Amino acid sequence: MAKFDETLTMLKDLTDARGIPGNEREVREVMKKYIEPFADEITTDGLGSLIAKKVGKEDGPRIMIAGHLDEVGFMVTQIDDKGFLRFQPVGGWWGQVMLAQRVTIVTKKGDVTGIIGSKPPHVLSQEQRKKPVEIKDMFIDIGASSREEAEEWGVRPGDMVVPYFEFTVMNNEKMLLAKAWDNRIGCAIAIDVLKQLKGVEHPNVVYGVGAVQEEVGLRGAKTATYKIKPDIGFAVDVGIAGDTPGITEKEAMSKIGKGPQIVVYDASMVSHKGLRDFVTDVADELNIPYQFESMPGGGTDAGSIHLVHNGVPALAITIATRYIHSHAAMLHRDDFDNAVKLVVEVIKRLDRETVDKIIYE
Repeated sequence: MAKFDETLTMLKDLTDARGIPGNEREVREVMKKYIEPFADEITTDGLGSLIAKKVGKEDGPRIMIAGHLDEVGFMVTQIDDKGFLRFQPVGGWWGQVMLAQRVTIVTKKGDVTGIIGSKPPHVLSQEQRKKPVEIKDMFIDIGASSREEAEEWGVRPGDMVVPYFEFTVMNNEKMLLAKAWDNRIGCAIAIDVLKQLKGVEHPNVVYGVGAVQEEVGLRGAKTATYKIKPDIGFAVDVGIAGDTPGITEKEAMSKIGKGPQIVVYDASMVSHKGLRDFVTDVADELNIPYQFESMPGGGTDAGSIHLVHNGVPALAITIATRYIHSHAAMLHRDDFDNAVKLVVEVIKRLDRETVDKIIYE
């Protein structure tokens, strides 16, 4: 049994918290508890993104490090006469990872356990069995016998539904399995960056952010960036791990445990070349491992950050993670530690002259 140190306790608390887009309050409270001791000021924007400010040099450049609070989940849309729930995915789901999975409906009266169901294969034709069940044909069974009973338990349209999973340290204790690594690991990086900077001189003002509503269009990062007006922006998030059976290097090259990913291109942004080069130069200088990544089919909060005001040089630094957007995902603790170390060392070097050089050269 792994001994839970401070970091593992924080990671468990963050991933256990429930928060789909638009319902991030519980996660925000957990992040606030952990980041507050290292921040000079905590605020939120109008959508509910958490902004923790730490001043190194009062008039120095503003550096934003954004993880996102929300996780992919579901929302109750209807309760039928027999007490079964119809639902809407919130964030990207692939139907094949959903059936027969346990979920928690978070209601005003407390938690209700459910399971995602569909028609059993025994009543399907041979042709129907070969086809994946579409999400629109799934439902959630909470064991209610009628709409009235479900309502009595507090269930109502608009309630959030989250995957249920127990935080697990694997036999290889560096391997961590949990729900919502996307993107509580980014929130944890933001927390630990401020923690590592406590009592350390840095020539700038750092903002550790827990953004809302990333999974439905990078929304909270946009409003938080308007509030902060950063000179440089980093999104810290999960990326694709290409080290499981069946994935070719052409599809995804990164391996978990081999260092944070420097994202050169994704569907939301072409990363800022000057900033990218600066970050990899720092990593090379200090022998911090890293991997290059491109994600033509995904994006991060950097996609919103870089388009605000006059434009913000931005970069996504991600953690290779297996099985994202499902009930449980797996990552490697060394990648977390190295991402924190890299961001901290980069921040220590981002003085006004360096930032101006990155922006204008």
